[in-house]
Amino acid sequence: METAVPAALAGHSLLVLLVQLAVLLAAAVALGRLAVRVGLPAITGELFAGVVLGPSLLGQLRPGMHAWLFPSDTAQFHLLDAVTQVGLYLFVGLAAAQLDVEFLGRHRRTVALVSVCAFAVPLALGIATGTVLPDSLAGEGIPTLVFALFLGTAMSVSAVPVIAKTLAELNLLHRNVGQLTLISGATNDAMAWILLAVTAAAAASATAGGSGEGSASHVAVTVVAIVGVAVAALVVRKPVGQLVTALHSRADDSPTLVLPVVVALVLGCAAGTQALGVEAVLGAFAAGFVLSSVPAAALAPLRTVVLAVFAPLFLASAGLRVDLSVFRHGEILVAALVVLVVAVIGKFAGAYAGARLARMPRWESFALGAGLNARGAVEIVIALIGVSLGVLTDESYAIIVFVAVATSVMAAPFLRAAMKRVDVTVLEQQRLELMDGPNEPAADDRSSGERH
Repeated sequence: METAVPAALAGHSLLVLLVQLAVLLAAAVALGRLAVRVGLPAITGELFAGVVLGPSLLGQLRPGMHAWLFPSDTAQFHLLDAVTQVGLYLFVGLAAAQLDVEFLGRHRRTVALVSVCAFAVPLALGIATGTVLPDSLAGEGIPTLVFALFLGTAMSVSAVPVIAKTLAELNLLHRNVGQLTLISGATNDAMAWILLAVTAAAAASATAGGSGEGSASHVAVTVVAIVGVAVAALVVRKPVGQLVTALHSRADDSPTLVLPVVVALVLGCAAGTQALGVEAVLGAFAAGFVLSSVPAAALAPLRTVVLAVFAPLFLASAGLRVDLSVFRHGEILVAALVVLVVAVIGKFAGAYAGARLARMPRWESFALGAGLNARGAVEIVIALIGVSLGVLTDESYAIIVFVAVATSVMAAPFLRAAMKRVDVTVLEQQRLELMDGPNEPAADDRSSGERH
């Protein structure tokens, strides 16, 4: 039996993809540098690069150019999505590889309290908000409660990729707050994906007119998958770390040995969780956790490429999904602002309350709220799922994407302001030296012992 040879990628599709990547990267770097010049974090400019090139600006000013550069063809957009998603998973894995597992183990109570409160408070406020928003924002035939539950789920998430990029850009990954924010964000998202399984089952039942049977088993599978991934990461962390460290210690060609192993591990774990019905980014994070015992120098070459190329590309592509034109209607604009305010208050209040219950200092508690407030691509993914399920309309989709981008932009300035009031500890300085080599602390950094 002869096997059909797949057709090659069409020349025009390849051309458009290459131009998209070049334009997005150039715009992200240029606007990122401009943002830094005016005192804003680079991530702000990188996100706005997509907004400028998307339907909000380029699509309005030069519709023909926008239609050629970013055609409405789904297959073409998925090509761009595939490239940026690979970069996203690598970036998340590298960020998780910088976790101080021993420190987090000593502060698991803090992680638990912050994660639960930062999830539950915005969830409750989101559900309450969803019940009072106009019925026109819910998909046809979708009960108000299902729409409200979906909105609450979207508002409860935190975006680990955006959190990681923000922490890296502000040089906070080595700080205790940075470590707690990253692991709390991942735990928060795991809870959100479990709830999303419930919401998706309820939405599917509503649109199909069914009774919802099978939703419990779906949720159970999701819970088992997440727990299984966590346990597997703990079990294999030591042997895999030893293997990668041994490869790194070999001759001068160690990068050619380490990099393919690391990339295969991160992408393989991402594929594994995706196959289990859990978001792939959690698998990438688990792979990074496994690599957290590997010397930073072993991952440095890959980190350089990912930070300089893939991270800006991913952020710019996320901005492409923002269409501000729908907010010309006053009712939609008011709804978007209400959802944004509730989302910000809910996440800050939840994270702050959890941190204070764990007896963290005030400004560190505030910083945790600032970091976890970023919702980024995770909320956008949930919004896309909502559209596919018929829960969201074009208008409610635009509102959620707007909140995702706005909260991601807000994270850095609030984090920076809060962390100016938090002294650097001896442990944090030691952690920085392990990550990047010895560095002199800033003149105004006053070392103190670990406080949490």
